[in-house]
Amino acid sequence: MKGSIKWFAGNHVAANILMFVFIVGGFLMAGQVDQEVFPEIQLDLITVTMQYPGAGPLEVEDGIIRPIEQAIGGLENIKRINGKASEGRGVVTAELIEGADIDEVLDNIKSEVDRVQTFPEEAEDPVIAKVTNRREAISLVVYGNATDVALRQHAERMQDELLALPNITQVELAATRPYEISIEIPEQTLRSLNLTLNEVAGIVRQSSLDLAGGSVKTEGGEILLRTKEKRYAGQGV
Repeated sequence: MKGSIKWFAGNHVAANILMFVFIVGGFLMAGQVDQEVFPEIQLDLITVTMQYPGAGPLEVEDGIIRPIEQAIGGLENIKRINGKASEGRGVVTAELIEGADIDEVLDNIKSEVDRVQTFPEEAEDPVIAKVTNRREAISLVVYGNATDVALRQHAERMQDELLALPNITQVELAATRPYEISIEIPEQTLRSLNLTLNEVAGIVRQSSLDLAGGSVKTEGGEILLRTKEKRYAGQGV
């Protein structure tokens, strides 16, 4: 190393030519280098999230966390598995070993979780995703003298308008309350109809849904049939 520096010190022309090559090469490669103000960093983590409405942490652990951990515990390229149970929600995080193909592991986890048949009927479908580290560019706050539903609907319209802009690729809603409908039935009515609260919940769950009904072929083309009965608001909202 010292010999090279000594040689360049005695050969000024060669040193200048080398510097000129570096400068020209830098200008030529500058347009080919990807630049991101807020880069998205992919971590070696995969999460499996399931919603279990109305369940406590112990029920979530027994019905959600443990079956998932047992299902993916034997997969390759997984270094560590962590489960977190909270009220109405369970999250299992799989930490991958260094150098593992995260897409391949993601597919394997999806296959194993789909095979689990012991999830509670009330639990929603699992959401399996890679963990990415994103930095927030800007925050917009929606507020006013309006109901929570009206504010959320206005925020959703703003989200659609922002996503329609050419330079915006992702907009997320935060600190919003989920849609919820409260159904209150007097005890006397339940007794007169010989119903329980669980039976009423099952009836609501079966009737409030969007269901594809296939298609009908006509002379003018194919007509898709779909029942849209899922409700996001009750009467008076």
